[in-house]
Amino acid sequence: KALRAILRYWLIDDLYSEDEFGAEILHSLERAQRFNRWMADAVTPHVGARVLEIGAGIGNITHWLMPRDVYVASDINRNYLDYLRNYAIGKPYLEVAKIDLESPADFAPWVGHFDSAVCLNVLEHVGDPNQALRNLHDALVPGGRAVIYVPQGQWLYSSLDEVLGHRCRYSRASLAAELEGAGFAVESLRDFNRFAVLGWLLNGKVLRRRRFSRLQLKIFDLLTPILRRVDRLVPLPGLGLVAVARRRD
Repeated sequence: KALRAILRYWLIDDLYSEDEFGAEILHSLERAQRFNRWMADAVTPHVGARVLEIGAGIGNITHWLMPRDVYVASDINRNYLDYLRNYAIGKPYLEVAKIDLESPADFAPWVGHFDSAVCLNVLEHVGDPNQALRNLHDALVPGGRAVIYVPQGQWLYSSLDEVLGHRCRYSRASLAAELEGAGFAVESLRDFNRFAVLGWLLNGKVLRRRRFSRLQLKIFDLLTPILRRVDRLVPLPGLGLVAVARRRD
């Protein structure tokens, strides 16, 4: 019985129930450490010494990007902010702040403060992406870089996007246009996680599911060391796009 219980909860991992903040989704992703490391490795080469992270959540990526001279982890969710403040104990370089990506007032204390900004899985949620990117632009020193991850391919928009609150799924052209309109020069646009397109298509478009399967996430995480090595060989666009953009002035 004990072994059966251990196996069952390793597979389903139902410690967190569904709530208004999506804690169960973030917790599932927190356990996907191999995938989080892959995402962080895609970001790290472009991150400097003074970093602003927008939408840090419960720190799934934050953990892999530190330490830095200055690291500000931000979110708008009070539960996540409390979590991050506890996480920041004993880390003098880590500051936690409530920053709404669309609010110029929230960015006023941080104008010209950072050489890097990390914004992963956030831009697709905001109502005014142009204002959001202008705020991000103003938080950077001239020549500072923003590293942004967004979901790619409107043809993949599905029930999973709806439940996650995605405004859209981007194309290369639409993301580049928004960045350039906000005063950025796009240095690179890179496909990320091509293999997962098939899973997203099956679960979201065909089966119309509205949540992640924890078993699928566990299997995907176990396979990540292999998948990240062959990802560029998969003849599909990435499930997401990683953009690196430099503040022009």
